[in-house]
Amino acid sequence: MNKYYVENLIKTALLEDCPYIDLTTDNTIDPESVSTARLIAKADGVIAGLDIALRVFTMLDEKCQTDAMIADGTYVKAGEVLASIRGNTRSLLKGERTALNILQHMSGVATATHALVQAIAGTKAAIVDTRKTLPGLRPLEKYAVCCGGGKNHRFSLSDAVMLKDNHIDASGGIEKSVSLLRERLGHTVKIEVETRSLDEVGQAIASGADIIMLDNMEPAVMKEAVALVDGRALCEASGNIELHNVRQMAETGVDIISVGAITHSVKTLDISMLF
Repeated sequence: MNKYYVENLIKTALLEDCPYIDLTTDNTIDPESVSTARLIAKADGVIAGLDIALRVFTMLDEKCQTDAMIADGTYVKAGEVLASIRGNTRSLLKGERTALNILQHMSGVATATHALVQAIAGTKAAIVDTRKTLPGLRPLEKYAVCCGGGKNHRFSLSDAVMLKDNHIDASGGIEKSVSLLRERLGHTVKIEVETRSLDEVGQAIASGADIIMLDNMEPAVMKEAVALVDGRALCEASGNIELHNVRQMAETGVDIISVGAITHSVKTLDISMLF
């Protein structure tokens, strides 16, 4: 993780949570007080963002001492101690919510990803994320996906071409759009085409697309599409994929399964900070 991004994010979060003073802490706690706290998992799951959470406290108190007990990507059980923190009591209290917000959310993303990865074990498919991320948190969320055993799709509109349904409908069709892109883009840029039917899959193959997204297709149709592509492009399954149906999608033979829910609808992992 880029440390400048991480530290700017933490500063923004701390300013949001404490724009002036902490009315409770600053009026009840001796400014010289020192305390020890522990971060403890209250549910089973995969941890992500622990070092970032600990950085919250060292930014608030340069003398703060932190000790991470586990590494990101570790599956923990409820009750397990994740880290200990010793530092200025006021700083620990002021950083608590920001640190937990980051750690709980990232660990929730990692845990949800891990569940999907486990569900498709033994198939050739990979679980990947999407651009359906919370504004400003995309690097954190995509890092958390990797901690959970998933992989990253493009980070931004500038990374790769994806002709989605609206692009295709607005620009005159798949083959015309891909032809224009091939004329204008360098050889290192991948082109992905979203398809909604077997007819569009055929058009994407004919256009020479590198990746063909099979969007909201039933498993039987998706399996037929994979056979039609026959290795000439990577096949990506997308649309309303959840834990209950991800295995079925993987068994169609697709290479990639993109799941927006692991970032946009994830449940946080319950973690506490106790003095």
